[in-house]
Amino acid sequence: MTTQTAIVSHRRRRPTTNQASFPFLGPLIISLDLSMCSFSEWMGEQKERFRILMVSDFFYPNFGGVENHIYYLAQCLIKLGHKVVVMTHAYGNRSGVRYMTGGLKVYYIPWTPFVMQNTLPTFYGTLPIIRTILVREKISLVHGHQAFSTLCHEALMHARTMGYKAVFTDHSLYGFSDVGSIHMNKVLQFTLADVTQAICVSHTSKENTVLRSGLLPEKVFVIPNAVDTAMFKPAAKRLSRDEIVIVVISRLVYRKGADLLVEVIPEVCRLYPFVRFIVGGDGPKRVRLEEMREKHSLQDRVEMLGAVPHAQVRSVLVSGHIFLNSSLTEAFCIAILEAASCGLLTVSTRVGGVPEVLPDDMIVLAEPDPGDMVHAIKKAISILPMIDPQVMHNRMKGLYDWHDVAKRTEIVYDRALKCTNQSLLERLSRYLSCGSWAGKLFCLVMIIDFLLWRLLQLWQPAERIEEVPDFTMFHDEDCSRP
Repeated sequence: MTTQTAIVSHRRRRPTTNQASFPFLGPLIISLDLSMCSFSEWMGEQKERFRILMVSDFFYPNFGGVENHIYYLAQCLIKLGHKVVVMTHAYGNRSGVRYMTGGLKVYYIPWTPFVMQNTLPTFYGTLPIIRTILVREKISLVHGHQAFSTLCHEALMHARTMGYKAVFTDHSLYGFSDVGSIHMNKVLQFTLADVTQAICVSHTSKENTVLRSGLLPEKVFVIPNAVDTAMFKPAAKRLSRDEIVIVVISRLVYRKGADLLVEVIPEVCRLYPFVRFIVGGDGPKRVRLEEMREKHSLQDRVEMLGAVPHAQVRSVLVSGHIFLNSSLTEAFCIAILEAASCGLLTVSTRVGGVPEVLPDDMIVLAEPDPGDMVHAIKKAISILPMIDPQVMHNRMKGLYDWHDVAKRTEIVYDRALKCTNQSLLERLSRYLSCGSWAGKLFCLVMIIDFLLWRLLQLWQPAERIEEVPDFTMFHDEDCSRP
């Protein structure tokens, strides 16, 4: 996939008699011509400006991979000249409209989280407020994030009903056998039946999303995550290798492989007396790790930090030599990028999109088995003297950059906006293909949504909704700086 660039050509003027008579006017005229070229190019860029509404239940002040992705992508898109507005639910007393770095506008709508930071599904309850935001901000495209976000699914549904182009980014992997995954896959099939374009963070994630939703592969793009290398950089002084420190920063839940850590840590401590562990994170599996530490008397070799604020993650990472990731399923894993950017050698389970993240000489992969993971840690310790943290950090600068992610996302937006609009009947035919019974139910949901939208248009015409004025701000060169 090649980046689309607009090439503006300008015809050179033949020198007039005045130019020939007064040579010193030549540079001035050329300078004016270049200024006019820059102005016309600027005007061309302004015509192509996107107005994007990003929607997800997961955003700041909550911290996580999806939250960071939305924030950094929005900052870089703003720097590229586009308008970006974020919509999420209220977090405690944080409700209403807030502004963040770079003029990023965030709507914290007055919906409270129901379970796991997700709002209660209402289907049509969010239609009035979403319609108002779309009209007020003169949005041209809606970008939803994360399959588990209720707000994302409802926003994409309403956006398609109102004729807006919709893009969806999937950040996770789901199975096909358990009850939760079966339910989520059907919801995703409903949402993506009429989505304009989709984005996945890895090729494994793309394959998973296509299989789960039935979406055409040519409508799904792969754009990886990135890392803020200005924030995650190695320590000024290299650590001594007299004592090897292995760092674990993760939510202590089943999906993140906390049960594997319970078996791996005691065995590694038994084999290597000079190895110490730092475990950051919290969750329901923390009790098991605490019990393991008590059982094997490892209080002086396994340090439990609890929940680590994102601003302090770098200080924890630079205190170690090896980063250990024991996840059982991962679409990408930004934590690996942050650790590598800090100069740590990574040991990780070979699951999901993890093998796509780092080059082979920067990561040691293992099967999600305690014995294989212990062997991988043994291999990592042996190659640790060959690792230069600063060299690894410089390589990460070239491999992962939010500027590149934003430019590749621009191409997806451009392709989505060029798609032809379809009538309600044409869109309903897509929902009918979702299943003999589910297809009819999806069509009924969309017909009701269409009728409610029409009623809203009669009750409050778009002309009566006040449009907010646009404003621009000067931006730093580094768009990823919070």
